[in-house]
Amino acid sequence: MRLKCDFTADRLPISHNMMFVSLIKEALKKSHLEYFNKLYTYNGKSNKKSKNFCFSVKMKGFDVDGDIVNVKDGVSLLISSPDAEFILYLYNGLLKINEFNYKDFCVNRTRISMMKEKCVDSREVIFRTISPICIKNNQNYFLKIDDENYENELNYIAGKVLENYRGTGLEERLVFHNVKMKNVIVRQDIREFEKSSGRDYLYVNSYEGIFKLCGSTKDLQDLYSLGLGFKRNQGFGMLELVY
Repeated sequence: MRLKCDFTADRLPISHNMMFVSLIKEALKKSHLEYFNKLYTYNGKSNKKSKNFCFSVKMKGFDVDGDIVNVKDGVSLLISSPDAEFILYLYNGLLKINEFNYKDFCVNRTRISMMKEKCVDSREVIFRTISPICIKNNQNYFLKIDDENYENELNYIAGKVLENYRGTGLEERLVFHNVKMKNVIVRQDIREFEKSSGRDYLYVNSYEGIFKLCGSTKDLQDLYSLGLGFKRNQGFGMLELVY
């Protein structure tokens, strides 16, 4: 299931993904507090477990001035999840938020709509990224796409994402082919990182573009809905099926 929420805004922070993480949380709180707590807390603490959704933030026109993005033609939040309960609560919560404030920034909701999701019917598919994919190893080092361990780590996180959603991991190993991917560095403003490192931003090495993925049809369909890679719940890994 896919949802699109459109906003007007004059400006956003350069690290705006975390602003929309906060918006998603606020919408779930307003819609169903018990569900929000089940998703984001565990034994009174923040629940770091992966959630069954991914998202992307798109701007139709903008220019960057230091740490500020000046928005020209609106902002769209795109969200994908195979979990109907999550989409229902999120949709209802977003309807209750006409204006959302984050630090010194503000967005105003204009429209919410459901988007059509395509069906994977092949063991080989071409995907286009809607938000960048980031892959890292067990030392938390973000990998380059030509790293010899890139495909292994992609399989690892894909298996974990599927297991978290449906109780079982990959049916078959995924084979990744770079068709036309380019490197992008995404700045993230994460409070825990700032406290531990003393730096303002975490710089995430990631990739966007077109790639081929081969594997089980069921795995490919679920990953299309859930997203691929790390940090999916922070604005990474959302995919569009090309063919």
